[in-house]
Amino acid sequence: MAFENSLMLTFPNAKINIGLNIIEKRADGFHNIESVFYPVEWCDVLEIIPSPENEVKFQSSGLAIPGNESSNLCLKAWNLLQSRISAPPIIHLHKVIPMGAGLGGGSADGAFTLKMLNEVYDLKLSNDELKDFARKLGSDCAFFIENRPVFCYDKGDQFEDFSLDLKGKYVVLVNPDIHISTAEAYSGVTPRKPEVSLKDALKQPISTWREIIKNDFEEKLLLKYPTIADVKTSLYQSGAMYASMTGSGSTVYGIFDSEINIKDTFPNFAVWQGFFKI
Repeated sequence: MAFENSLMLTFPNAKINIGLNIIEKRADGFHNIESVFYPVEWCDVLEIIPSPENEVKFQSSGLAIPGNESSNLCLKAWNLLQSRISAPPIIHLHKVIPMGAGLGGGSADGAFTLKMLNEVYDLKLSNDELKDFARKLGSDCAFFIENRPVFCYDKGDQFEDFSLDLKGKYVVLVNPDIHISTAEAYSGVTPRKPEVSLKDALKQPISTWREIIKNDFEEKLLLKYPTIADVKTSLYQSGAMYASMTGSGSTVYGIFDSEINIKDTFPNFAVWQGFFKI
């Protein structure tokens, strides 16, 4: 799946987690998880052109990006491939996807930078090679190389095909502007295997998901941040078949059987809504 319009301009998209089980803590300090990653079309804008000054430049607009420029995943992606490229690029990122929101926006930016550098400079890297580079950027970056629904496991960087078709369903994403770091999210979690396996649960009708598909981060974070819990409740009250926090939060999504416009319900929050395209 791709949202590219041209060689020089691309649109890194967000993803949601449908179910997120934290299975166990690993010896390396990370956690083994299981989830389904599903792409949505809430997008940033990324442009890459060769630099006439023979030095890499990074520019950004839109939402302010916190932290040092050198920590940006677009530049980290460039650093991974720069030995293969003779002319450094100008990278411009227009940031639309909220950060620290469980949407994978930064990971998408890094992965799409890898893909775009591969195209712009004709590096002829395969998807498998791009995934290996993406895993060096972060656990979920490799997902955005092929950018299609998958069942993920281990650290969230290993994938297998999974048949889940939400095409034609309507999704509403609400970000209440609460930044939750990954470390904060994991600090409140007790790893455990679910009573019903996620693969089995997802084979059931969406109307049953509310009872059997969970995001393990919700247990503590919805208590700590009641606003997130209120958003989830509002989505159900508006008719969502299923609603959940995505990733480590704070964005909450609702899946609806048909189109609905509820932006007025959340006047102070960032809202994106649209149909699933795959």
